[in-house]
Amino acid sequence: MLGNPKIAVYYPAFLGGGAETVGLWMLEALQQNYDLTLFTLAAVDFDRLNALYGTSLSLQSVTVQSFFAGWLRPMVNSLIANNQHIRLLLFHWLLRSLKVHRDRYDLLISAYNAVDFGKPGLQYIHWIKVLETNAFYNQISNFSIERMKQNHSITNSYTVAEYIQQEYGCTANVLYPPVVLDTPNLSWEQKENAFICSGRITEAKQPHKVIAILKRVRQQGFDVKLYLTGGGGGAYAWKYQNFVKKLVKENADWITLYENLSYQAYAQILAKCRFGIHFKQEPFGISIAEMVKAGAIPFVRDQGGQIEIVGKQNHALMFRNEQEAVDKIVTVLRHSEQQKNLRLALNEQRNLFSTQRFMVELNHIVAACL
Repeated sequence: MLGNPKIAVYYPAFLGGGAETVGLWMLEALQQNYDLTLFTLAAVDFDRLNALYGTSLSLQSVTVQSFFAGWLRPMVNSLIANNQHIRLLLFHWLLRSLKVHRDRYDLLISAYNAVDFGKPGLQYIHWIKVLETNAFYNQISNFSIERMKQNHSITNSYTVAEYIQQEYGCTANVLYPPVVLDTPNLSWEQKENAFICSGRITEAKQPHKVIAILKRVRQQGFDVKLYLTGGGGGAYAWKYQNFVKKLVKENADWITLYENLSYQAYAQILAKCRFGIHFKQEPFGISIAEMVKAGAIPFVRDQGGQIEIVGKQNHALMFRNEQEAVDKIVTVLRHSEQQKNLRLALNEQRNLFSTQRFMVELNHIVAACL
């Protein structure tokens, strides 16, 4: 009797963030029907990742091929997070290893952007030009952009799909990332007059600007709180983290910082916040989708994939700069009827990001590729 089709999944390093959510839930979706092998740099602690993302993965359902033992994971992750050259070197080295074994598998899948497997496969593109940016590193994995274009592509938003078309000249099916949080069902009256800003504490996410915006909102007479959550962990630049922690300490009467929360603890904090805010323009923005699912009203930048999450029609939630963010937040805080209308509009967006929808659609795509 023939066994299940064999699939290899490429995801180099688990450092936190939205791409990690997608990668793990791709494994979750496929583990029942396929013989899965994960190619990654360091041995994986599935128990920790399951606690963070609500998955149910194990070494019994997913075979892990890694270069480094688990005790080396913190050092490897630190090097990858803080040194672009080492990151590209190791990511292409891992891809080279996968390509050596490619004919052992019925399908090769990249959960980490566009890659060249040496034969057609499936790739989930979070953003363009991530791996294929340097001819030297491309030589390590014998990376061919033309072969990469032969893969079937899926992506996280119509915004990124347009970039893929422009950059690679190929189409990509949109499969929205799953929102895994199961939050307590609190009424609006039970929630706090608080904002949540979730995601990694890195300069790219710019939480210091969120603090500046809400400080100005408070100066206009609105006694709002801010909960900063550090997301899914990983190793990031300590200098910027210390800068943010200093700001938090200076404003400890209204800001609380939580780092490396479990799935359940993060859900509890998110559930009690009436509002959310996210400053960075995102290809998608899974933390914003989590806010919508939890019943919060999120304020976001007016360009990027996050617009698809809150709905293009909800202009009251989108800002171009810090001043406009302050103005729009103050306007919404002043008008309870507008808050009610926005909550109703956002409720219609929630089903777009269910885990069930993600898993069903991914299995259809994989079956078609096979």
